Amino acid sequence: MLEGSIWNKLLMFALPLAATGMLQQLFNAADVAVVGQFAGPNAMAAVGSNSPVIGLLVNGFVGLALGANVVISTYTGQKNREGVRRCVHTSVLFALLGGLAVTVIGELIAPSVLTLMSVPDEVFPMALAYLRWYLLGMPVIILYNFESAIFRSQGDTKTPLVCLVISGLINVMFNLFFVCILKMTADGVAIATVLSNLISSVLLFVFLCRRSDAVRVEFSHIAIHRDAVRNIVRIGLPAGLQSMVFSLSNMCIQSAINSLGTSVMAASSAAFNIEILAYYLINSFGQACTTFVGQNYGAGNIPRCRRITRISLFMDMGVTAAVSMLLLALGGPLLRIFNSDPEIVSIGIVRLRFILAAEVVNAVMEIMSGAMRGYGYSLVPAITTFAGVCGIRIVWVYTIFRAAPGFFNLMMVYPVSWCATAAALVCAYLLFMKKMVRQESPA
Repeated sequence: MLEGSIWNKLLMFALPLAATGMLQQLFNAADVAVVGQFAGPNAMAAVGSNSPVIGLLVNGFVGLALGANVVISTYTGQKNREGVRRCVHTSVLFALLGGLAVTVIGELIAPSVLTLMSVPDEVFPMALAYLRWYLLGMPVIILYNFESAIFRSQGDTKTPLVCLVISGLINVMFNLFFVCILKMTADGVAIATVLSNLISSVLLFVFLCRRSDAVRVEFSHIAIHRDAVRNIVRIGLPAGLQSMVFSLSNMCIQSAINSLGTSVMAASSAAFNIEILAYYLINSFGQACTTFVGQNYGAGNIPRCRRITRISLFMDMGVTAAVSMLLLALGGPLLRIFNSDPEIVSIGIVRLRFILAAEVVNAVMEIMSGAMRGYGYSLVPAITTFAGVCGIRIVWVYTIFRAAPGFFNLMMVYPVSWCATAAALVCAYLLFMKKMVRQESPA
């Protein structure tokens, strides 16, 4: 990461990371597809209605894991082995304790959360069962994300991918077993998800224990180090809040979707599992930018950091545009995998058109935020995203959508909020870089 050409190394880093996210989503999509084909649209809607809630819970810790990635990357660039060691062992214990806290709190408030989201009565019992089972697996789900961040900090995105492929295939088999053989519904696919995440987190932990470099995990060294927690939280908490902002606004939108009926809920759930594939590609370049900038900033090479940001932006926008057009062209056949009902397919295509047509703008947001996080500045993109994404979407739902309830009016909020936030983040990044240039200039 610290020398030589940039674009090919970014690509080698980002593509396995994107494949990891896409496969993870494909295995999650298998949950929706299995219940949609074998348990009916209500079970499909129950799984889909939980997506924003689960995203809210997981994304906060994914942001904190990104903080660990940045801190370990920076220490690696500085060749600070002791700093790397302390941060790695802190991350493992921090993930498990955080996951346990989410499980306990989540189980207590699960019914209230689904009630606030206006989940219909015919879907509510299955949605609650799915959420309760998923919450039980939060410690291993969060641990997997922190372990993956440790590997990414060293430029290794392939090991998490291999572990995910293994656990994902097991997840699909468990889905079919619980739903088709045991005749379970949404709760069956939730149990399958928890078991598969347990397998992937254990596999990564074993690989970390077998490494010979600074990120090797040893049981006797697992502890919470205050300096490591402080650095992880300083960078990761704003990033986590930024991710949670998306989930909070999506919960608000999901509540509006739920008010439009079961068919809209099922169609939106199916479309989400397709469009999110493009997002994982976008996000992979954003995380690559963060990691590369973090290591080079730790090594004091600011000009290379700027080149990394430019190359990441152009690559992300180009690849995202191509993949989004492909998914849009295949939208109908892909939606029929989840449910062949013509009404559900037609509603799903409406959502895909709004989301995929604007994904290039989302790429700008990810790279600008990722670059600033790589420098260790996470607060500005977090605040900007909160105002631009969460603010606009909540206002939209309670004004424009309430005045004219309809799926078309609701979907308009995505491109509008992305464009406004992307413009603000570009301005924030340019101002930040001007400040960096002034600091570099001799007095």
